[in-house]
Amino acid sequence: MTDTKKKLVMVFGTFDYLHAGHENLFTQAKELGDEILAVIARDKTVRTIKGEAPDHNEKERMENLKATGWATKVVLGDAKDKMKVIKIYRPDVIALGYDQFAFTYHIKKLLFDIDLDTKIVRLTPYRPDMYKSSIIKNNLLEKKAFEVTEEATV
Repeated sequence: MTDTKKKLVMVFGTFDYLHAGHENLFTQAKELGDEILAVIARDKTVRTIKGEAPDHNEKERMENLKATGWATKVVLGDAKDKMKVIKIYRPDVIALGYDQFAFTYHIKKLLFDIDLDTKIVRLTPYRPDMYKSSIIKNNLLEKKAFEVTEEATV
């Protein structure tokens, strides 16, 4: 009898507004392994990277992503050590979104330092002109502004 270790794929993100682009990211990640571990960016980290807080706090974003069933496991990133989840879970594959560059330059050195033979894969975008959280957020804000204007003219 042989023990076949399941291949762990790790993905990272804010996951503020879940959309078809995120679903596609998880579909691509599932092609790379057996189990998907999604790491949710902490609120403070999002503010640092994007210059503003997410609309949904980290616990809401974590619960929303869990509810989709897209990932085998969903965890919060570490507030101090962005690479701690890699050290703890030791993934076989790290799947990066097409637009993820913050903190990614240090991953190869970390993998070398902790003697981990992890494959890093850059995933392809899925209709980034439509399915990007910042675009969806702006569309929602425009819709709300339009609705307020409509109510004022009635």
